[in-house]
Amino acid sequence: MEKFSYETNGYNRSEVNQFISDVITQTQDIVLRCQKQRDEIIDLKKQLEHYQNIEDTLKIAVIRAQKVSEDIKRMANEESESIIRQAKDNASIIVNEALIRANNIDKKAELLEKNMEVFKKKLKLIINQQLKVIDEIEVLELES
Repeated sequence: MEKFSYETNGYNRSEVNQFISDVITQTQDIVLRCQKQRDEIIDLKKQLEHYQNIEDTLKIAVIRAQKVSEDIKRMANEESESIIRQAKDNASIIVNEALIRANNIDKKAELLEKNMEVFKKKLKLIINQQLKVIDEIEVLELES
């Protein structure tokens, strides 16, 4: 605290006036600093609100992205199961068709074997008949 010198009629006026002027200047500086700080606080609050809005938007976007990701995974699993099911069905059809073809080929092979047996028998019969004819020709030639 400042001490003032005494004069007649009280304290030294110029010292008191100077002190008051200093106090006013300091008070004005304090008021200006407070106003700047208030403005800065208001700006910071606006920025905070802006960033909170961005954060909320990002949270919503992340939640939506997770939901979309889960939906994509679910759909991919369903599609893969469908593809596997179709592949199994197609494989069963292919195997069944192959078995039917193999069965038909076996039947044709059996038929060919039977036909070959019949052909051999008929050929033997024809050859035997031809041999008999040859034998008869020899007998006829000898008798003449």
